[in-house]
Amino acid sequence: MPRIAGSGGSALRRVRPVVASGKGDAEAGPEEDGPKGATAPERRSATIAIYSVKGGVGKTTFAANLAWCSAQAAHHSDGHRTLLWDLDAAGGSGFLYGLEPKGSRLAEEVFNKDRPATKLIQKTADPLVDVLPADESIRALDAQLMRIGKRKRLAKLTEELSADYPRIVLDCPPVLNELSAQVARAADLIIVPLPPSPLSARALELVVREIAGTTKRHPPILPVLSMLDMRRALHRQVREAQPDWPAVPYASVVEQCAVQHRPVGAISPNSPAAQAFAMLWRAIEAKLAEKRG
Repeated sequence: MPRIAGSGGSALRRVRPVVASGKGDAEAGPEEDGPKGATAPERRSATIAIYSVKGGVGKTTFAANLAWCSAQAAHHSDGHRTLLWDLDAAGGSGFLYGLEPKGSRLAEEVFNKDRPATKLIQKTADPLVDVLPADESIRALDAQLMRIGKRKRLAKLTEELSADYPRIVLDCPPVLNELSAQVARAADLIIVPLPPSPLSARALELVVREIAGTTKRHPPILPVLSMLDMRRALHRQVREAQPDWPAVPYASVVEQCAVQHRPVGAISPNSPAAQAFAMLWRAIEAKLAEKRG
């Protein structure tokens, strides 16, 4: 098992920024049927999952803003056309871009392959960011995936979509079930937002245990401190314990995303929060490049 932060004490203990190597040191069940010994063709596309077992940690805010950062990099010739795929029934990612689902039970049809995902994708104000919104049918997605019996259905869908979207960002619900297992199999990198609190240590432990126990070649996991407020003693203590982790500060401009339906970088590009998301995206691209290398 990779080393992880302990749940005891008043703050997260120091651990390496990427707490899962991606090289598969955990036991797992058999993968979906396929030729033994076959190696997947090299691809430069990537799926980045924003995931935590704890709600209210900023997953949706991270997903929406990182998708925008990916697109902004594309505008400067070193980024990618990006799809933001909302897998949380709350539908927050679409809302932050001012979008609503086209129907009440269409998202589940994507997983049944009764409806192409491309039919549900919506454009945003940025020509390089599209959104696949969630709807209420996502609430039953775990049972649906169990009924379908395809352990890599999400991975297959993201692979198909990567032909048009070199970067796919998944906004994941705070669950431990078949959907989270599918996320682990589909993702090339998992971002775990962690507000500075002792409970975050437990959340990180659960995420690492879930991911490592799902697939033999689990993706790297990058913990990120979210809503960091250095005016607070506990937050300073956590930051001192984890100086190498990326961090996104607590800021009113982040709250304005839901009010203005725009990412932080579009509202206030020079703000510390916007710069933090941009730096985090650069760290993500660096990790993806390292993994490919």
